[in-house]
Amino acid sequence: MTGYVMFRKDRLGRRGGVVILCIKESIQAYEIKLEKEAECEEAVWCNIVTGNSTLTVGLVYRSPNISMEENEKIHNAIKEVSKRDCIIMGDFNHGHIQWTSLQSTVREDQEFF
Repeated sequence: MTGYVMFRKDRLGRRGGVVILCIKESIQAYEIKLEKEAECEEAVWCNIVTGNSTLTVGLVYRSPNISMEENEKIHNAIKEVSKRDCIIMGDFNHGHIQWTSLQSTVREDQEFF
């Protein structure tokens, strides 16, 4: 896309699957890598420099049939990044969450909260 820098992470060894985070060229941004225990297969992270501060932005795709190991990595990534100013967005595929009451009877959903 003209006028944007793309940060992307392709799914390796499997068909399909990519996450792409597009940041306008006029915004100073650079990709970051998280600690190994938090490095998700389908997530991309960047820092946006805003004057004297930095904002971490992440894009995550959580498959509905995710492995327990990859789910744990997503949780670790969120824990790591949320220690700083951040925006985390994506498709987390927690279909049993009642968003108006923030409740669910499913263990994975409760762990996500």
